[in-house]
Amino acid sequence: MTDGRRSHLGFRARVLGFSAALLAGAIVVGLVVQRAVLLRRLDAEVAASLEQEREEMQRLAGGRNPATGQPFEGDVRAIFDTFMHRNVPIEGEVYLTLVEGRPYATTPAPVRLDRVPALVERWANLTEGSEGEIHTDAGPVRYLAVPLRTQGRTAGVFVVANFLRAEREEVEAGIRVAAGVAGMVLVVATGLAWVIAGRLLRPVRQLTDSARSISETDLSRRIPVEGNDEIAELTRTFNDMLDRLAGAFAAQRAFVDDAGHELRTPITIIRGHLELMGDDPQDREETVALVTDELDRMARIVEDLLLLAKAEQPDFVRPQLIELSDLTTELVVKARALGDRDWRLDACAEGVVRGDAQRLAQAMFNLARNAVEHTTAGAEIGLGSALEGDEARIWVRDTGAGVDPHDRDRIFDRFARGRSGSRRSDGAGLGLAIVRAVAEGHHGRVELHSRAGLGATFTVVFPATGGDRPEELDRPPPASAGPPPGPSAPGPDDDTREIHVVETTRQWPAS
Repeated sequence: MTDGRRSHLGFRARVLGFSAALLAGAIVVGLVVQRAVLLRRLDAEVAASLEQEREEMQRLAGGRNPATGQPFEGDVRAIFDTFMHRNVPIEGEVYLTLVEGRPYATTPAPVRLDRVPALVERWANLTEGSEGEIHTDAGPVRYLAVPLRTQGRTAGVFVVANFLRAEREEVEAGIRVAAGVAGMVLVVATGLAWVIAGRLLRPVRQLTDSARSISETDLSRRIPVEGNDEIAELTRTFNDMLDRLAGAFAAQRAFVDDAGHELRTPITIIRGHLELMGDDPQDREETVALVTDELDRMARIVEDLLLLAKAEQPDFVRPQLIELSDLTTELVVKARALGDRDWRLDACAEGVVRGDAQRLAQAMFNLARNAVEHTTAGAEIGLGSALEGDEARIWVRDTGAGVDPHDRDRIFDRFARGRSGSRRSDGAGLGLAIVRAVAEGHHGRVELHSRAGLGATFTVVFPATGGDRPEELDRPPPASAGPPPGPSAPGPDDDTREIHVVETTRQWPAS
């Protein structure tokens, strides 16, 4: 048996042990309370019975002799004879009478109380009624003594006593039967609970076995979900975790493979040129320039990889209220430094949206740089923004060769490159992956509209929320987004370059 199974059985035994102990304690307390209640009820019934006999005796002593029809007039013997003749004691009850301080008559009893001198003397000297309990060889006896007085003296004493042993033994026997039944119920219930607990904990065993069998190369095992209780919810949560782990491991393997491939090439180039570098100054200068260029490319790859790693963090996007028109115009101004192109401001939406200006600028600069790399000098590139319903749209369009239909999905993957059009980039194919990460960080998406030979339009679409007045903003200016990575920010002289604004009613292809 494995350690995991022993731990599972130990937990199962502890839970059932605590439950059985709690149930046994409850049974014991219940039996003790039940016994106390029954004994108290028995004492109350005995006291009521003794009181009833006392009342009957007093009524008889104050009445008439049924044999003569005359009042008893203090004839205690006649009173006792009549009472003994007319009344039959219940089980455990005894009648005893004293006349002139001496025993007169008694009913059968387990112990002859009229033969105990101390009791006879005590009862004979009574002037008022008395009750109490005495202990005999036959067990405890509850009694009530009633003196009958005539002419200022005690002429006789009536004593009714109840031997409690038999009735108390009945109570104790009932408690023992109840305890036996409760014990058997406890054993049966514990056994059934053991079996039921095993079935209820079966998903936990499966979770343990699945977790033990999971490795980096096999995350395919799943646990069947049964019911809608807490165990089922735990099972669903565990399966969801396995799905996330499987996706994470798959992405990690692909990432490591692609990153290794991309970094291996510049490393090989650097090593080869360093090994072949001679003593000629010009040769050394060319080699250093080439190595520096490759190192710069590796640095850009590492920076992009770090950015994509941050995209998995919850604080990757820090939304604030921004004015969409300010962001759009500043993007166009800064994008001109990326290349000698005919930059156009297609449209500029006015309104307040909620987003991360730095991340949005980063995504749009990647799209603009991508457009530059797919067009020639002087080609037209347009940027614009629009508010449509509850969505904000920011786009970059180019007039290049467009995107091959087979590449529409894969170009947003890491290290992916399109197969169509001219390609002069020295990047690693991470730009569009960053754009998608930024869009998804804003709970949005990236739309691509392209036709062969007619260029492509990439649009970042994200939910737009906020007010309508720029003075309501509480944000850093969009300029904090900084210049696009790579080329330097435009200098003061660049601000005099003309920006063409194309007035149209619709600036992007229909979805």
